[in-house]
Amino acid sequence: MLKMRHAIIALGMLLSPAAPADVQVGIGVGLPNVSIGINLPAYPNLVAVPGYPVYYAPYLNMNFFFYDGMYWVFHHDNWYASYWYNGPWWFVWPDVVPTYLLSVPVRYYRQPPPYFRDWRRDEPPHWGNQWGREWERQSGWDQRSRRTAPPPPRAPLPSYQKRYSGERYPEQVERQRELQQEHYRYQPREPMVRQYQEHYRKAPPAPQQSPRQQDQGPGRGRDN
Repeated sequence: MLKMRHAIIALGMLLSPAAPADVQVGIGVGLPNVSIGINLPAYPNLVAVPGYPVYYAPYLNMNFFFYDGMYWVFHHDNWYASYWYNGPWWFVWPDVVPTYLLSVPVRYYRQPPPYFRDWRRDEPPHWGNQWGREWERQSGWDQRSRRTAPPPPRAPLPSYQKRYSGERYPEQVERQRELQQEHYRYQPREPMVRQYQEHYRKAPPAPQQSPRQQDQGPGRGRDN
């Protein structure tokens, strides 16, 4: 019960305007749009992480993953998620980052923070050092990451997004949502990811913004 209460609270925080102070935030379609400086010219090459239901991008200079139907980025000690490879992104609180994602070994982080380098490359990062022993105790992620049951199948990659690069990339979340519902039928396994998906699909259209509002913040455009 305690764990579920924390998850519900974390989900509410994820879907609120709150985010770290060093990112630019705006509200659109009920989701926080966060600029984290990603501007990919084309769909990235994603490779399966052996033994995990996760993909990573070995040729990008960033910690870029795909898991359970979503893209995930670990950037400046925070996790962000998106349904499209070039965003918009939203901040993910530690309480709701999936265990399989946290369990990916250090060697698959293409731009690891300096403190990662003291850890074994074939083991997961020491998230308890980052988020505290209380978080580690309540989440139990480390025990779950060591389970002996085989991992679930990997979610199919949304390869239809390869057709949308450069000027063709859909910047509006409403258009992204339409394309996803048309081309990608995968149903996520993670309970919290299913809640994100439900919110994403039912979110109302974003209010119209003036040109001045649309231009606010560094890096706004295809990378936010």
